[in-house]
Amino acid sequence: MSHFSIASLQLELAAHDNRYVIQKEIERTLRVFPWIDLILLPELATFGPSTANAEQQPSDTERFYCDLAKSLGIWIVPGSMFIDTGDGVFNTTPVINPQGEIVTRYQKIYPFLPYEQGVTPGSDFVVFDVPDKGRIGISICYDQWFPEVTRTLAAMGAEVILCPTMTGTIDRDIELAIARTNAVVGQCYFFNINNAGELGVGRSIVLGPDGAILHQAAHGREVMPIEVDFDHVKRVRERGLNGLGQTLKSFRDNPVEYKLYNKNEALSKSAFTDLNELKVPE
Repeated sequence: MSHFSIASLQLELAAHDNRYVIQKEIERTLRVFPWIDLILLPELATFGPSTANAEQQPSDTERFYCDLAKSLGIWIVPGSMFIDTGDGVFNTTPVINPQGEIVTRYQKIYPFLPYEQGVTPGSDFVVFDVPDKGRIGISICYDQWFPEVTRTLAAMGAEVILCPTMTGTIDRDIELAIARTNAVVGQCYFFNINNAGELGVGRSIVLGPDGAILHQAAHGREVMPIEVDFDHVKRVRERGLNGLGQTLKSFRDNPVEYKLYNKNEALSKSAFTDLNELKVPE
């Protein structure tokens, strides 16, 4: 079977220790939907946006979620948390399997500068395999604004992209459009799961590989159980959207080389050199 069930939790949380609130929400979700395979939380849901909450790696919070995943026998992707590795503070998403093991960690490549201060950008793209099912990629919030991230994850074989988010600003409408575009460009499921309450405006969205809106949340607490079908991803990629655009094949087969991605050359172009310093507008 190519089906895999993901429950995304859009929770009304405040900027303090939310671990036991989250635990109760996860346990409640599994009582209602016992067929769920993976729980997904929003960005920085555990403690909120302050880097003062950064922990050393491996962190007590990671161990908390590892114990919870093992006791419940499910995958948990607990949004993200700040981890101090000694080389910097990274906005980090651990991926925990049903045995309570951390199979990988993703460090946010695009911190929301100039606002997300004190956070070091990651450099590695991350995918992981669900045995006998398919491959899942991770991005975090502002990463979705850069199509190179989704394109890279899709090229690495990601059939589902989990994108935990913390958006409390007026640009959420734009992010919904970006999320749908990412799903179609990557021909993958795209889970863009936001906080509610003090930490966000909600309006999470889950999209299919053909761009179909599988669910769009309102502003408050919502539990979104979605069954993904990895065979459906393969079919869309093979046949194209409605039997039309086969974007991954076209990207693979076209001989063009993007000089933009040679930064030594790109930075000499006026579109970059004419821009001022990245800072909060005055």
